[in-house]
Formats: sequence, C-alpha cells, structure tokens
Amino acid sequence: MSNSHLFTLTLLAIMLNNVPTALGQAVHDNFEGAGTISSWAGDDCNLNTSFSNPFVNAANPSATVLEYNDYGGQYGNVRFDVVTNFNLSINRTFSLQIYVPASSISGSQPNQVSLKLQDGTLGSPWTTQSEIIKPIVLDQWQTLNFDFGTDPFQNFDPGSIDPVYRTDFNRVLIQVNGENNNDLVIAYIDDFNYDGLLGSSPCDPIFNQLVWSDEFDTAGSIDSTKWHHQTQLPDGVSWYNSEVQHYTDRTDNSFVDSGYLHIIAKKEIFTDQGQTKNYTSARLNSKFAFTHGRVEVRAKLPTSSGTWPAIWMLGKNIIEPGGYWTASHGTTGWPACGEIDIMEHWGTNQNYIQSALHTPSSFGATVNHGGLAMSDVSNTFHTYAMEWNSESIRFSVDSNLFYVYAPDPKDMSNWPFVADQYILLNIAIQNIIDPAFIESPMIIDFVRVYQESAATVNSDTIEACDSYTWIDGNNYTANNSTATHTMISAEGCDSVINLELTINNSSTFEDIQEACETYTWIDGITYSTNNNTATQILTNSVGCDSVVNLNLTINTINDTLTQIGNTLTSNQIGAIYQWLYCDSSFSIIVGENAQTFTANTSGNYAVEIILNGCKDTSDCITISSVNLPEVLNDRIKIYPNPTSSIIHINTTGNSKANEVHLFDSAGRLIFNAFFESGNGIIDLNPYPSGVYQLHFYHEGKHITVVPVSKL
Repeated sequence: MSNSHLFTLTLLAIMLNNVPTALGQAVHDNFEGAGTISSWAGDDCNLNTSFSNPFVNAANPSATVLEYNDYGGQYGNVRFDVVTNFNLSINRTFSLQIYVPASSISGSQPNQVSLKLQDGTLGSPWTTQSEIIKPIVLDQWQTLNFDFGTDPFQNFDPGSIDPVYRTDFNRVLIQVNGENNNDLVIAYIDDFNYDGLLGSSPCDPIFNQLVWSDEFDTAGSIDSTKWHHQTQLPDGVSWYNSEVQHYTDRTDNSFVDSGYLHIIAKKEIFTDQGQTKNYTSARLNSKFAFTHGRVEVRAKLPTSSGTWPAIWMLGKNIIEPGGYWTASHGTTGWPACGEIDIMEHWGTNQNYIQSALHTPSSFGATVNHGGLAMSDVSNTFHTYAMEWNSESIRFSVDSNLFYVYAPDPKDMSNWPFVADQYILLNIAIQNIIDPAFIESPMIIDFVRVYQESAATVNSDTIEACDSYTWIDGNNYTANNSTATHTMISAEGCDSVINLELTINNSSTFEDIQEACETYTWIDGITYSTNNNTATQILTNSVGCDSVVNLNLTINTINDTLTQIGNTLTSNQIGAIYQWLYCDSSFSIIVGENAQTFTANTSGNYAVEIILNGCKDTSDCITISSVNLPEVLNDRIKIYPNPTSSIIHINTTGNSKANEVHLFDSAGRLIFNAFFESGNGIIDLNPYPSGVYQLHFYHEGKHITVVPVSKL
C-alpha cells in the first residue's frame, strides 16, 4: 500500500495455478481446465482453448483440445508467456500432441511444427528467438518432444549462445507449417507440457521454519505484545493518498473473535487529534521485523467501492509519525526504506488483487507490480503470500505464483530491501467511497512468518599430521575452524564449506639403550656396536609419524685371560671379578676377587667378570704345572691330597697359618679350626666326595687357598 499520492492499476494477464511457490510452478495445459497456462494468444491465427476434439481415438481420448486456425496470415502462430523465465540448464524439454488434417491445408506446405522460445518483454521478441523444427505426419495424433539440449536448433541471431545457457526466455510460440506464406492450416494441439518448474531455483532458500505468527485464538482486543495501533495523523490533518478515515485503537475497529482478526472500516463521525472525520478503521504495525522470509496471510477482503484493504510491509527504519518502529529505528524516509505490498485490493475493482514494490527508482510510484483477476476475494478465504530472498521477491495467492520482482543489477535505488521490514494490516477509505457505505470487514485467519531453518553447515572435517593443504589452496599448520570456501554446485548454486581442521603433530624421540654384546632393535636388526644413526618410523597415539632415533651403547667384556705359570690375569680392567673352579661345576673360589689369581693346585680355572651391568665368564684355563701340593711355598704341607678321609696339615716358616676354613663347592663354610702349633688334622669323612677349598689365615690375614679333593 503506497504512501505516495499516485497509484496505477495494470492487469497482468498471466496466471499460473495450483503449484506451491516453494516447489516451483509447473507449466502444462490439457485444455480441459487442469492447466496452468491462461495466457494463450494468437498472431494471424484464431484459437480456441476448449474446442471439442474432432478426432477422439485411443491415441488421444481427450474431450477438448486447442484449435489452431491459421487463416492465411503471414506469421500465424499461437503463444503464451510465463511469469518467470525458463531455466534450461537442467530442464529443457517441451512436449505436445498435435493432429493436422490433410483436408485443412492449402498450398504447398512443409508439414512441420516449430517451437520457438523468445524474450516476450522486448519490442522485437523474435530477435531473441531459438527454434526447434519437427516434421509431422498428417491425419494422426502424434507426440512431439522439443529438447533444447539435444535437438538441432536455430538461433535468430547466429551469435547467440546455446539456449541451455540462456535465462531470458519467457515466451513459447508454436507455429505450424512455417511463416512468410498465406496458406491455410488447421491443427489441433493437446497436452502441452514443460518438464521443469518455474518460480524457484535450486539455489533459493527454503523458508520452512515458523518464526513468528498470530493465529488470533484469544478473543477480545488484539495482542498488544504482537501489534501496535498506528493512529497518529502523519501531518496532523489527514493520512496519505487523500484517505478520509481516522485509524483508531478501539475494539469497534479491530478485535479478535472466534479465531479471526476483524478489521472494520466504518462510517461514523469521529473526532481525534483535533480533526473530525466521517470514517474509522484500524492500521496495525507488527512488533516483529525481519529480513528475508515468507509471509502468509489468510484473509477475506471487504466489499464496497472506495475501500482499500492492504497487507503490506515497510522498512522498520522508516521515519513515519506514530509508527511503532520510528522512535527506535527511524532514520530513512519513504520510499528509500522500501515498501512491499503483499496484497492490495480496491473496492472499485472488486475482482482484482495486486502486489507491488515501491523504491526510489520508481520515485515511489506503482511501477513494479503484478496483479491477478479473482472473483471471490470477499466471500472466500485466500492465502496471500510473499517470499523475499537476496535475489527476488515473489508473490502468490493460494500457492499460485503470479509476480516476481528481481531487478538486475541491484542497487539501493531499485533494491532497498536489504534490512528488516515489518508487517502492516489496514483498510483505508478512499475519497471516492460509496456514499451508501456503512461498514465492511477484512477478516484474517492467521499471519505467519517463515524463515530459512538453521542451515546445515557443510563442514569439511579433516584430521591431518603437521600440515594440510585445503581446497582453497592454503597450507595450514595449526588447527582451524574459521576458514571457508565457496564452491559451485552442479545446479550452479554457491555451496559454502567450513573447514574443521585438527592438526596433530608428528613426534621424534631418542631411544637410549645400553646392552651387553648385542642388541636387537625395533627395526629387527641386531647391533653389536654402538649406534646413533639408526631410525625407525612408527605411528603415534594421534595417528602421525613417530620418528625414533636409536642411541645405543654396546658394552663388551674382554673375557680373555693371560697365564704366567700358575697365575691367571683377566685382560678386562676395572671390573668385578670372581674366580671359579671349573672342575667343581664352576664353583666360586671364595675370596678370589682380584684381577689376578694364582692357583695353588693343578686344575681348570675361569673368571666371572661383571662390568657396566654385563656379566661374562672366561674360558677355562688349565693349570697343570701345579701338583696337588703336599708342600706349599715351603710353608704349608697338605697330605694326602686327594684323600678318602683325613688330610694332615703342617705349616712351617715364619708365617705359620694358625687358622683354616673349609668351603664346599657352593662356597659355604662347613668347617673352621685353629692350630696353635700350625699343625692339624681335618676329617673329611662326614662330607661327600667333591672338591673343597681350604683357606689359610695367619693372625686374621688370608694367606692362600688350596683345593682339596675328597674321593
């Protein structure tokens, strides 16, 4: 509903029916009342869209068809326009049935049908034409398909691109047997169909989430949390457009009853703001404003010449006295704030409704508009709807699309619809009101606002090691959840992808090992020398490479011995030593822990060496130069050795041994004695056969050890 002082009415002859806007608009006609095309017209050709089928048969049992009667005009054809241009990038096929009786043809004709697509908005639409020609067989029903993707086509302008890449076609023209002739032809056409949909694009948002509504379920005054009564006279005297009413907040003019909002325009003398007027009504502002969405209002309209009901929207940034949003958001005048008229109806044109846009480019005048002829708007509820997205604003009644506003290119002059708008409901009274008018209501069942449901985020969830090069070409080395990339889908729509990147790090660590002689590592190799160059790649706990570097120390023991006479010396220095008697199951020789060992009796000897946590035992060395002594160093005499029972001990010299300890082969002390005179006897009868060790001491000092064999 314009705030300007001028408005014009233009009847839009195009009417598409019975397909919900959100699903797109079908284009078909069976010429039996079930079609969506009502704008058939003829050039140099008579047509009848409900002609009795003169050739009913199994191929076409339809009762009525379109009669095409070329009476000899040069450019005979039939055509229709659609409200939204065809998009042939996906759906590009038109089909029809046709019957051409041979008896209806005069002259020499090519027996063909051409289907032409044009831009019907131009003064010379044929200059945009793309055409497919198909041959026909006379005297029979046949179905023809015109596929602008695969069939040969002719462009009027040879420089035009292929039709599947064009979006400027809004007219379909059918021509039988060519043009530039004055021959006669009668044809019958049935079941015209386009295999796509109009009025929507796969790129359009789907407004399916109810975000605000009033179902008018509570009787009485309007819901003041949702609606504001705008009653202030804008200039202190009158409303816009020479309207003659006062708007009031009384329940006489607006109330809810039985689930319906009633806005009542009344003839009554009413004084307000110092002005007396003869009519009252109500003007409601929604306390909800939004950008982009779908508005649906189910309503019955008033009657009587001079009533002007409207369902419309204004930018909430408008500066308008008494408006709900002006005090908090008013920064912009009209029409720069933008106005969307979802539905306007004039009692002077009872069977017509209109939708319109008011923008700076039209100086506020009603230039951009579409209308629909309807005969029952005052006695039947209809749902008036508007869908607004970033590319277009579309209007429908009962899901029948009839007008689309989509300027290209867009700027603030022709597209100020970039900010929130609010809803207005009112009945204005024009200054041409019928003097007999008393009152009339606009009855509203519901007002609903839908917006796009929370979008499903197209996330590319990636987990990578150290770095990742994404589809945007950037190499990321850290976690990232902010990067986005826009791709074009198969339908030509933008598809925004959000990156959800987790960067896990590879790891490197040193495996420090110390081993004796050899070490078999995780790489399966056995190392016998120090190594700090070997590496092995494993997988760590986060799935990335784990590089292991070996730091290996191999400890070796020199287990060789040097023999000089009956003295053995380990060639490994700095170790722990334990000398062993090989002939007695490698029994330890108690007290012999030096690097050098001197054997006092013949036999086989070895040494156990411990160094850096490693242990090794030398080979056994045979000492044969020492007899089992009966005289030891001229000081200790043991006899008999070996013995079956008793051994005698005599110690002589300056260092007489006065203490003796007897150890078994396990190194356990089993006997000890003191010999005051340096002489004594040891009875071995209680002990089993084996090798024993006699350790001699003098005044607590260890002198020597002598192996003794018990037979």
